[in-house]
Amino acid sequence: MLRLHLGPADLCRVRFADRLHPVGTALLACQALHDAETALMAPGPAADAAAATGPVRSAASVLRHLLPARGRLPDFLTPLDGLESVAAGLEAIRAVPVGRVRAEVAAAYARLPGTPLRRRFAEADGEAMGLFGRALGTWHDAVLGPHWADLTDAHRHHVAGASAHLAAHGLDGLLNALHPAIRWEASTLTLTVRTWWSASLSGTGHGLLLLPSPLAGPQPRVLVEPDRPVLLVYPAPMPRRVAAGAPDPLGRLLGATRAAVLRRLGGPGRHTTTALGQAVGISVSSASEHAGALRAAGLVSSVREGGAVLHRLTPLGAGLLGGGDDRPTGGT
Repeated sequence: MLRLHLGPADLCRVRFADRLHPVGTALLACQALHDAETALMAPGPAADAAAATGPVRSAASVLRHLLPARGRLPDFLTPLDGLESVAAGLEAIRAVPVGRVRAEVAAAYARLPGTPLRRRFAEADGEAMGLFGRALGTWHDAVLGPHWADLTDAHRHHVAGASAHLAAHGLDGLLNALHPAIRWEASTLTLTVRTWWSASLSGTGHGLLLLPSPLAGPQPRVLVEPDRPVLLVYPAPMPRRVAAGAPDPLGRLLGATRAAVLRRLGGPGRHTTTALGQAVGISVSSASEHAGALRAAGLVSSVREGGAVLHRLTPLGAGLLGGGDDRPTGGT
């Protein structure tokens, strides 16, 4: 469990990252795409990673050897600088002082067997760092490059939805709707996750930078560096698009995303707000907004059960889907 205590200076500077960081995203993805839950959030990159051959497969082997398979990555590998390109991100990594590289890599390797390449990487050896940079560039271009436009669209989609939630519910409502593992209360952001480290941290006074990403991994991550905003990266699935050219009268009536939510509620299962968001490929806050709009239209009913809100179709909603009252309503 992580507790992050934010002061007024931090809360006055809460904002979303302008865009995904090419190098930071790639490094998180190298870990995250081995997780089945994350692979479902980003099926395109997951498929390309699994199908890698030749130089891309060799690059993946280098990265798997140099990076921990799970858990905390050395902080210097996910810089805030270098947003422009992979090359700029790698340049930001190369600019990190050698002492910091050695300390953070040594900590990351604490439970890994030593190998010649790992020892050279931990010493910030120029040849080892060059090998790492080339492998990362090759892997990024082959696995993430073909999907970068969709990843960027997904980021913008989630930021737009979260911004609307902020406007409607304030900062308290926004922070409590980011992810089921994130809770905001009494100036403390608590991350209740199966984490590889536990701590109680204070903000830096430079704000909180929020970054939704389908490649964050199965749980939120936090980066705290002096004189920098605290970075909070949290899982956010890619939106699932309606097939190009396919006729969709319901989508034209309700909007593609809201129609997808309604259709999901027409299937079997226990439809919590979180489950709806994951199934449709939208944030939890966006799923809540869409469910609320459908409820206001009389198409959906919602009840609270413990800490979750369960949704199901009303007879009117089932009729709109074309199944009448006998259509499965996705009850509890």
